[in-house]
Amino acid sequence: MKNIVLFASGSGSNVENIVRYFQDNSKINISAVLSNKKDAKVLDRCNNLKINALYFNRNAFYATECVLDILKTFDPDLIVLAGFLWKIPENLIAAFPDKIVNIHPALLPKYGGKGMYGNNVHEAVRANNETETGITIHYVNENYDEGAVIRQVKTSVSADDTPESIARKVHELEYEYFPKVIAQLLEVE
Repeated sequence: MKNIVLFASGSGSNVENIVRYFQDNSKINISAVLSNKKDAKVLDRCNNLKINALYFNRNAFYATECVLDILKTFDPDLIVLAGFLWKIPENLIAAFPDKIVNIHPALLPKYGGKGMYGNNVHEAVRANNETETGITIHYVNENYDEGAVIRQVKTSVSADDTPESIARKVHELEYEYFPKVIAQLLEVE
């Protein structure tokens, strides 16, 4: 049995997609979802999906070993950032080397780094008249969006696309490919 812990900050659509993808897989256990926002919609989704969910604050994450201690109790084979916006502290990276992965809504290294998330990315793609965008699934290191790339998937961007239509295309790629890559990393396909 492989244990996954998910981190999320927002609505949790990727979390729900991952949970549903693995719900009938006896080799995967979604141990918990951790969120840095006590009013995040992901917590409601977890309640509906009957998945353990925990909220933590900035102090627990950055100033103490609290989140690290919680993670150790779950003994995760993989920690998945699914719409989590805070930079991962070095103590977590050191404790779980090559076990923390993130999904980014662009083709890194383009449109990565602090502040580049959600619509900020899609607006930048549109403003720069890009002809393609996509997703990047990558390992997490001490810098925003600079870890080794695991998989990139592209989609075209037309002159008629808006940031909203670009977001829809990128979300479709996220929903299709993120769970598959997680399964490949855990060798449970």
